[in-house]
Amino acid sequence: MNGKSNDSDLRAVKISESTVRRLSIYLRLLQDLEGTGQETASSEDLAERAGTTAAQVRKDLSAFGSFGKRGLGYSVAELLRTLREILGLDHRWKVALVGAGKIGSALFTYRNFQRRGFEIDAVFDTDPVKVGQLWGSSEILDDSLMETELRQRHIDIVVIAVPSDAAQAVADRVVAAGVEAILNFAPVRLRVPASVAVRNVDMVVEMEGLAFALSSR
Repeated sequence: MNGKSNDSDLRAVKISESTVRRLSIYLRLLQDLEGTGQETASSEDLAERAGTTAAQVRKDLSAFGSFGKRGLGYSVAELLRTLREILGLDHRWKVALVGAGKIGSALFTYRNFQRRGFEIDAVFDTDPVKVGQLWGSSEILDDSLMETELRQRHIDIVVIAVPSDAAQAVADRVVAAGVEAILNFAPVRLRVPASVAVRNVDMVVEMEGLAFALSSR
């Protein structure tokens, strides 16, 4: 592989959200290939497994340098390393979870977060029955401590898993505490400064998309 970009170059590249999603898919596919002992993969291989085209794979990767050799394909190990750098997965990220309900519990126990470098370092809730309970080795903290703990623990990402009527107030506090990345599971669009990155996970919208796909056949 002939990629020449250094780490700072990779971080500086501006890419679309759809491209980021495809890079994440390529990463998982390459991890699967590495697990089977496969050393090289072509753009056609990745395209077939990812449900896209070889031209799209090459376009997605070309934004970050020149990869692979004609006729030989990509080195699985080297492309994995580069995709981890591009996606910021070459070091660990400290995460806080706000909301210790059913969604929060499911997220906390999701093992792939840890495997991908996302460490849930703090959990907050307003329910006095839940506060003080242990999830693994983590104690659920009182919501009133959130700003102080986010700063002291140097949290990078906050996951919001609270009812929709509480989500904006939580987001305001998270932003005030200096956190610049939010994953929002509440079914509401958050208003945050342009400097704060937000990703929304709305399961109802996804289900409605599936309903449309079925009804339009």
